[in-house]
Amino acid sequence: MDRTVLLHLHYDGARFAGWQRQPESRTVQGELEAVLARLCGGPVPAHAAGRTDAGVHALGMAVSFTVTERWTPAALRRGLNALLPSDCWVERAIEVGAGFHARKSAGERSYRYLVGTDQAARSPFRRPFEWALGRPLDLDCLHRVSAGLLGEHDFRSLAVQTGAKLNCRCELRVARWSDRAVGSGVQFEVSANRFLHHMVRMLVGTMVDMALGHRPEEDMTRLLALDPEVRSSPPAPAEGLYFVKADYPSRWFMEPPTG
Repeated sequence: MDRTVLLHLHYDGARFAGWQRQPESRTVQGELEAVLARLCGGPVPAHAAGRTDAGVHALGMAVSFTVTERWTPAALRRGLNALLPSDCWVERAIEVGAGFHARKSAGERSYRYLVGTDQAARSPFRRPFEWALGRPLDLDCLHRVSAGLLGEHDFRSLAVQTGAKLNCRCELRVARWSDRAVGSGVQFEVSANRFLHHMVRMLVGTMVDMALGHRPEEDMTRLLALDPEVRSSPPAPAEGLYFVKADYPSRWFMEPPTG
């Protein structure tokens, strides 16, 4: 009998070409599946709640896969953490119901973006993990603009590679900026039922331009209205973005999740 397991995976994205397996590049999925194959004696496909790009980090990426019943979640966590590279770590492993899929079963996903507004943001101990902007931002402006993102909108003007995708509507349930530790900068927290490619980074890049006075706040309304005369700002750097968590209906869990 098989067992479906859900991992909460942390990783430093700096030396990865993203989550998704690529034949010639180092990826999180590639590293994880290689270790799973060693432990289980054969291929074990792993599915993530989101496909992070090169340089993007995770504080709790949800990853699911199926193994034989002899592998308990606790034993898997120990084995994975013993063999995974130092830039990956499994925080938690739990059993979930048959048919669970980390991406398809998710009801909500959450990201965080860090911006350093002080000169110390350029420190080598901070630069790889935030946008080292080094300039103050108008936090009131960020509050106003982010409040207008809540609810369901078509975000095709704030994403890339949408191509012929017909449905670019996403429902944002959280979109808020706040101060970080005194004087060190700000952070953007956002949760939605789904995200488009580069959407969070393009939202952040556009809002930061507004908070620097480089473009009017009204541009966000026009972007959401798909005004062809308005384009988003370039995406914010990848190193400031973190996948925080995915949320799932309680019916999937064999026992109530913690944390």
